[in-house]
Amino acid sequence: MRKVLIANRGEIAVRIVRACRDAGLGSVAVYAEPDLDALHVTMADEAHSLTGTTSQQTYLDIDKIIKVAIESDADAVHPGYGFLAENADFARAVTNAGLTWIGPPPQAIEALGDKVQARRIAREAGAPLTPGTQDPVSGADEVLEFAAEHGFPVAIKAAFGGGGRGLKVAWREEEVIDLYESAVREATAAFGRGECFVERYLDRPRHVETQCLADAHGGVVVISTRDCSLQRRHQKLVEEAPAPFLSVAQTEALYSSSKAILRLAGYVGAGTCEFLVGQDGAVSFLEVNTRLQVEHPVSEEVTGIDLVREMFRLAEGEPLGYDDPPARGHSIEFRINAEDPGRNFLPAPGTITAWTPPSGPGVRLDAGYANGMTVPQVFDSLIAKLIITGASRAEALQRAARALAEFEVGGMPTVLPFHRAVVTDPAFAAPDGVLRVHTRWIETEFAAEMPPQDPAEVADSPERDKITVEVAGKRLEVIVPTTLAAGAAGAGRAPAGGPRGARGGGPHRKRGGQGGSSPRGQGGTSNTLLSPMQGTIVKIAASEGQRVSAGDVVVVLEAMKMEQPLTAHKDGAVTGLSVEVGQTVTAGAAICQLED
Repeated sequence: MRKVLIANRGEIAVRIVRACRDAGLGSVAVYAEPDLDALHVTMADEAHSLTGTTSQQTYLDIDKIIKVAIESDADAVHPGYGFLAENADFARAVTNAGLTWIGPPPQAIEALGDKVQARRIAREAGAPLTPGTQDPVSGADEVLEFAAEHGFPVAIKAAFGGGGRGLKVAWREEEVIDLYESAVREATAAFGRGECFVERYLDRPRHVETQCLADAHGGVVVISTRDCSLQRRHQKLVEEAPAPFLSVAQTEALYSSSKAILRLAGYVGAGTCEFLVGQDGAVSFLEVNTRLQVEHPVSEEVTGIDLVREMFRLAEGEPLGYDDPPARGHSIEFRINAEDPGRNFLPAPGTITAWTPPSGPGVRLDAGYANGMTVPQVFDSLIAKLIITGASRAEALQRAARALAEFEVGGMPTVLPFHRAVVTDPAFAAPDGVLRVHTRWIETEFAAEMPPQDPAEVADSPERDKITVEVAGKRLEVIVPTTLAAGAAGAGRAPAGGPRGARGGGPHRKRGGQGGSSPRGQGGTSNTLLSPMQGTIVKIAASEGQRVSAGDVVVVLEAMKMEQPLTAHKDGAVTGLSVEVGQTVTAGAAICQLED
């Protein structure tokens, strides 16, 4: 390999650019219009536009990406995670174009990326399993039939994809239809396919997994275990390696099952086998992610193995050359998302106006943005990952508390207040050696006060701006006065989502963006139902003139790849409902009136 095209965006694209540079490889970035000045675009050796604004028009368009790879003279493609990373058709298109695919073989992606087929392989490999459907379901009726046989709760899961998108849990019969439709929409938007299957949902389990590497010669190793139980909306927020408080028997089951599954599937490259550990200690296979994971840095930190560079080696046919590595110390990753934990982790796109990351012993930051950059509404909410490592779990938690206190992000709400609270919560810190968190702990038991954050209390506006221009086909960046940049944007193409000069520290900067306002449009005596965030209308649940009660869903918004039901804040009749499916609304936009 000489030059790698990175078919992704955000912090994982930045991570791969750096690995390419470490390995002496050239890097090619691709970007959607909102990512014109994104960090991965400016850091790569060269960058090419995918001419579109949505995922479907850009990062999910196989033909466009292959065309850029050929035109840029790249000879390899790394898919990162999400988007096309688990798409066997994309892997085939890459290899058919004569390029090296830095990932598992297409047949392994099909066998394991299809969650239903993965369950069949796991069963054949002797891994423990919970009950689930043999094939994707054709509709909500089949979900109800499964629930009638196995009981509630049931998990409706995207068959092709991961990251918690397209995963809904139905606890009652009346929820099934809406949740099934929502799962299909999310899966289609995130992965291009909407098929879903159903399995019995384990209540209050831990989520543990194994980071694995496999070579083309039959070698498979487990790099480390991880615990990823701290989740909201079935999406991980905090991950750690190795998974703490497991018995020798549990660890052995995780290692042996993972290796058997990957060998049976003919796997090559980096992959993760995920499991649930029930309250009774029983281990149950969940799925295989046929790609690099968001949380891969914690495994790197406790073993000293660069997983991205190992993917480069394995893609070129090299043998692993080692057995399961021993873990040293303990590492914890905190996802820094643009979400407000005081508003039930509501997505909060916006522009970063203050950025002071921590440093010191045991601190690593994998960021996809920098000061002045805009986190767009059309992509996911991950801004950065803070990885803290210590000689023990206790030391890692102590360092994490210090580093999180140092971390400052302004311009939008973030999950930093949650992280600062959770590292000292006895359920997670486990001073008595008993981990009491589980996959729904945040929604059901986390009790720390999380005041809503006020994005208005941020640094003052900058006086200078950075704009991007093209001269004779070459991309150039120019710093100009803000007023001139505004004029240039009005005359031509505005800079979309990129750095806009050095944002001043300002006297109004506020640590972590914390504030005390309540969600706009919710509560109070106003009849107007307002959107609490910028997003796209994906479903209208109420009709003009319909009588609704407080808590009833009126519309469903999608932002940062997640659906957010917008419910009535009072009883009333719906009037003035002027929005339509596909329409983008801004934060504070009026959705309708609820008349007495």
